Amino acid sequence: MLQKDKQIYKFSAYGFLKNLRFFDPFIILFFREMGISFLEIGILFSIRSVFTIILEMPTGIIADSYGKKNSMIFSFISYIIAFIIFYSLPQYKFYVVAMIFYSAGESFRSGTHKAMILSYLKFKKWDNLKVEYYGYTRSWSQKGSAISALIAGGIVLFSGQYKYIFLASIVPYVLELFLIISYPNMLNDYEKSVKKVPFFRKIYNDYKVTTKSFIQVFKNIQVIKSLFNSTLYDGLFKTIKDYIQPMLKMYALTLPVIFFGKEEQGIIIISVVYFILYLLTSGASKYSAVIVKQFKSIISAVNISYLIGVLLSISVGIFYLFNLKVVAIFIFIFLYVFQNFRRPINVTIISDKISYKVLSSGLSTESFLKNIITMILAPILGILVDVFGIGSGIAIISFIMVLLYPFVKLDK
Repeated sequence: MLQKDKQIYKFSAYGFLKNLRFFDPFIILFFREMGISFLEIGILFSIRSVFTIILEMPTGIIADSYGKKNSMIFSFISYIIAFIIFYSLPQYKFYVVAMIFYSAGESFRSGTHKAMILSYLKFKKWDNLKVEYYGYTRSWSQKGSAISALIAGGIVLFSGQYKYIFLASIVPYVLELFLIISYPNMLNDYEKSVKKVPFFRKIYNDYKVTTKSFIQVFKNIQVIKSLFNSTLYDGLFKTIKDYIQPMLKMYALTLPVIFFGKEEQGIIIISVVYFILYLLTSGASKYSAVIVKQFKSIISAVNISYLIGVLLSISVGIFYLFNLKVVAIFIFIFLYVFQNFRRPINVTIISDKISYKVLSSGLSTESFLKNIITMILAPILGILVDVFGIGSGIAIISFIMVLLYPFVKLDK
């Protein structure tokens, strides 16, 4: 039975506050309001991926050597600095700097809080409650995302400018900072007894070990295929997912004005759609196991879901291109849900293909490849959208993923 002590409420509050990212539903529209081209937006997203890759190892070392709690504090300070820059310095060169600070926040945070939860359960001897405990805290993250969309819409609606979503995002992240400080010190969990190694020497040693593990993972062709099957699709989704924002805004402009002006109407539609979208995705992962049973095998599920997802992405572009905006938007919403169904399947197949001894390295490799693919695809999509439009851009870049399918199709 789930043990609800004071700390579980702190962990849940962390997930709720973390997902009050008011900029998520409007990030592309904010950049467009600032006069930035889609190519430049793609480059910003690419920079975010590059620095997440670069900082992943050093920030992991800092978490292990100087404490997970301290690492989380650094993370939210980095996020807050990024938000301040986005709000107060409206120039492209400063947005690049903000993206680097945002990447640092992601790198310090990624995996660290989950490790803190697991450390806490181990300390309390509640290891048998991992699924229930983590599932309970994660449900609050999804609630945070859904509520965030509505609050973000209200902020933009009444302020009249997208930049205020970054100012508002500082508030929950400052609260998050104090929440992390209130965590018990035992969750810092750093290497007190280990002989200290110079920081840069430790980075070099860890990169060397990781490189060896990376090579080990790539010795099996089926492992390579399973990794790229996952990362190509996830990289595509990560690249195109925010383009639902300009689609929704363009659709809103075609509707008759009821209570507000066309601009305000667009903000309301985007907020409501994101609210519904997050509610739907919160339940998608839960039912992935049920859906997998409808396929002959988990390998069939991975292969077929790759094709279905990519073909749906192409259809989003085609329907939008032919001015069937409502159909394109509904398919886009389904893609969000579909991604949350597919993700647990990919993690399962990768863990089946990779030896338990190098599983951690395998999943790290998957994350690394996903960031590399996003780094490549984001500027390409930006160019395509600038030249041919949103519909054509999404259709073309998704079609490339169809051409790559024979190389990532898993053998039974």
